[in-house]
Amino acid sequence: MSAFELAASQTWLILPDALDNILSIAKRSNDVEALETRLGKQLEHTHTVTNRNGVAVIPVTGPIFRYANLMTRISGATSTEVLATDIQTALDDPSIKSIVLNIDSPGGVASGINELANLVFQGREKKKIVAYIGGTGASAAYWIASAAHEIVIDDIGLAGSIGAALEVHIDKQSDGGTSYEIVSSNAPNKRPDLTTEAGRAKLGEMVDSLGSVFQQKVALHLGVDPEKIPAMGDLGGIRVGADAVTHGLAHRLGSLESLITELSTPQQPTNLWRPTTMTKTVVKTTAELHAALAAGTTAENIVIAEAVPATLESFDLTDVKTEAAKAERERVTAITQLAGPEFQAEINAAIEGGHSAETAAMAILTASKERGISLSGIKSDSTSTTHQSPAGDDDKAAEKRTGLVGLMLKGAGVK
Repeated sequence: MSAFELAASQTWLILPDALDNILSIAKRSNDVEALETRLGKQLEHTHTVTNRNGVAVIPVTGPIFRYANLMTRISGATSTEVLATDIQTALDDPSIKSIVLNIDSPGGVASGINELANLVFQGREKKKIVAYIGGTGASAAYWIASAAHEIVIDDIGLAGSIGAALEVHIDKQSDGGTSYEIVSSNAPNKRPDLTTEAGRAKLGEMVDSLGSVFQQKVALHLGVDPEKIPAMGDLGGIRVGADAVTHGLAHRLGSLESLITELSTPQQPTNLWRPTTMTKTVVKTTAELHAALAAGTTAENIVIAEAVPATLESFDLTDVKTEAAKAERERVTAITQLAGPEFQAEINAAIEGGHSAETAAMAILTASKERGISLSGIKSDSTSTTHQSPAGDDDKAAEKRTGLVGLMLKGAGVK
């Protein structure tokens, strides 16, 4: 595969102009070996960790590739492979108290970016990591920056371009001929036909999936709702300096030297922030579970709260007791006013048994028939009874009592 075909086949998280520059360099020769010979010698890798009074300054500059190779050297690029080694070295070195990622990059290939960002994000538990954007921190470079504790940006620094893009070249007639490719019938999506809308849509699905992961991870790193990321990033656009801070893409304005001085000051606290992956999110309801997942919290970091057994002490029973006492007073009052002393046994049995006034009335009616006492006599006794109503008797209880006695008389045919 030629250098140009290799570059053109990648999925990129990079600004368009930077990608054009890479493809232009790759297109100068279809033979990587010949291009290296033309350069005369391999360029030495320039990404090194500089220890500035306990602050490790790690450059993240130029287009970002996965592996260090000729392409990274001839285009002034870096690689996630080299960056991962440098960052891990700084994290493991006891003389390093904090790390600054000095970012000036338009982005790069998607491959390897998520792994590198995860390394930075998890490294936050060990040391303070700050991303400084003095030039451009776009696309893949911003993904890496978002994983730091904090993003400091210069007044004219550029941040954003949150999204994925696939640069596709289907012209294979460089030798004047035409090339054909046959794909097995059981795998039509292995080589989508990019001359058709369906073929382009199939590749679009892949780019959308990558863009979604980008969005979710940036939201997790920044601690915001994933749905807010598109607007924060101007729908894939670029924000400058203070505007990036205003919209949450950066935390504050500053310069590289002032940041290094700040972090190297012995009195300066490191303010280590425990990453979300180390913090358990407790949820009590289904709604809270959905909210936690939407915020980017992984399933292993979600804990379902145990239900707390209900006890009498957990409820405020004041109102319940008041209403119960009132209802009991009304019940006793209604029963005691149904008849005179000759039915005291039935009245006492109804009160002690917790019976309703209606049940007591039926018991008194049955007893009256057995004893040959007229219902008119019961009515007279009930209106002149000397029974004392318990405290709190009211007009509603009196109405209920009169109604019950009337019901008894009506049921017995007494008018």
